[in-house]
Parts: sequence; C-alpha cells; structure tokens
Amino acid sequence: MSDLDEVARRYLATWNERDPVRRRVLVRELWAEDAGYVDPIVTAEGRDAVEDVVATAQRQFPDLVYRLAGSVDGHHHIARLTWELAPVDGPPVIIGFAVLVTEHARLRRVYGFLDPVPAPEPGVARWHLTR
Repeated sequence: MSDLDEVARRYLATWNERDPVRRRVLVRELWAEDAGYVDPIVTAEGRDAVEDVVATAQRQFPDLVYRLAGSVDGHHHIARLTWELAPVDGPPVIIGFAVLVTEHARLRRVYGFLDPVPAPEPGVARWHLTR
C-alpha cells in the first residue's frame, strides 16, 4: 500500500469515526494544524474546523458510512479518490470525489466535490468555519 493509499484510508476512517474523542485523535494525527477543507457546502480552516465539519456530517447522515469507490490515484504529494456515502450494505446516496494534498504524510488541503450536493442544515446557506 502506498503512502497516499494509507492517507486516503485514514481520511475516510476519520469521516466514519462516531466517537468524538477518537475522531479528535484521528484528525490530530492526520491533518496539519493549519489544514483546510473545501467542498460546495463548507469551507473549513484549521483542524478544529475540519473536525466540526465531520461531526456535522455525521449528525446529518447518522446511518450512513463513507467508503472508497475504486482505487486511489496519486502522484508526488497529491491523491484523488472517489468515495460513496451509503448504508452499510446499500447503494450510495451521495458520491464524492476528493483531491487530497499532503505534506509529510499529513493532509494540508482537501478539495471535495459532491453528487448530488446535499442541502445544508436548516438556516445555513453555506458554512465557513475557522478555528
């Protein structure tokens, strides 16, 4: 398994971690302190903001899991992967594409694309988190 495959595996494991204490550990181990995440719904700057985004997604989709859909493709310090958000044994409700930019085996930036783009939480047109 390549380093980028391992980063991608850990990335999805973070999105699937339901325990807040364990999730915090996973984020701290994988993401750079000043890392950023952006997708059509949210922009997050910093590990705490990234963790908030993951926790919010878990609240919004409590019975679904993130899983790799295909292989990880990468070169140098950049990986791309397609993932699915689905019931454990069911068809996907969202298919996503992520570009992971790493530095020293940690995530620096993640650019996400969603199909379809889910509606944000009520009363929130778009999130921008900085912590």
